[in-house]
Amino acid sequence: MSIPFVSLVATSAAGDIPLALPIDCTLGETCHIQQTVDHDPTDGASDFACGRLTYDGHKGTDFALPSLAAQTEGVNVIATAPGTVRGVRDGMADILQTAENAPDVTSKECGNGVVVSHGDGWETQYCHLAVGSVAVEAGDRVAIGTILGQVGLSGQTQFPHLHLSVRHNGNVIDPFDPDGAITCGEPSETKLWSDAIDAPAGGLITAGFAAGVPEYSAVKAGSAHGTTLSSSDDLVVWGYVFGGRVGDEIILKIDGPNDQIINQTVVLERNQAQLFRATGRRAPQSGWPVGNYLGDIQMIRDEMLIDTATTTVEIR
Repeated sequence: MSIPFVSLVATSAAGDIPLALPIDCTLGETCHIQQTVDHDPTDGASDFACGRLTYDGHKGTDFALPSLAAQTEGVNVIATAPGTVRGVRDGMADILQTAENAPDVTSKECGNGVVVSHGDGWETQYCHLAVGSVAVEAGDRVAIGTILGQVGLSGQTQFPHLHLSVRHNGNVIDPFDPDGAITCGEPSETKLWSDAIDAPAGGLITAGFAAGVPEYSAVKAGSAHGTTLSSSDDLVVWGYVFGGRVGDEIILKIDGPNDQIINQTVVLERNQAQLFRATGRRAPQSGWPVGNYLGDIQMIRDEMLIDTATTTVEIR
């Protein structure tokens, strides 16, 4: 059975369906919410809080992993509510659309996926599952937490994530604002999530140290952080950010065994879904003192702390 593609975004939701977290991870630690439903009917984009944690025409909630390495280790996608499997697709390759050999996924943007019907016109769709991981078939009954597959890179993906779409009578519903009554800057009084699930307006995915400014591909792959460096290595700290906005400040600090080595503020000049920033110093002629070094990265927006991350490295 094929996986449907629905393009209509609803302005209100009828009834209610409680939804559990659809992915086996810890929000804010081993995964984060990268994108939410676009509420702007024009060619612009606006999330449920009138922010930019979305893009034009986005029809679901993206639960992102911190790296390709985390995806390779295997992260289960689980049923967010009880129901019956209505359709599945498997067999599409795990290839990011940024890769040179990326396939044409027109009409199959969801990639490998599962659609579950919950009754009363409600259904959920789980996209971008790993090839060969789909663990259910059409007609199967599932409970909350039933494993449906694993997070993959199939379909229209530029980073490892689960895309969850929620629909009622064929209309896309935003679990963060199911009634569609947008009140900028104020949280919706109604949400479909059964647990306290927050979608921050941006934050830090990971941070690390390196002997030089790493390649962005290494940051995204999860291979950029060095746990040990030599005293003759250059010392660089970096932060991997999501939901960056114009004017956001990324503060990067390095504290050594004896004193602070660097404290630099970088101001973002454009909106970016994901980015990384780095700063550092060349090794002194005498070499860095042996010991533990602390990296501290902060994300500031409108003079308010959005998120912070710390990382350590040992110099031998």
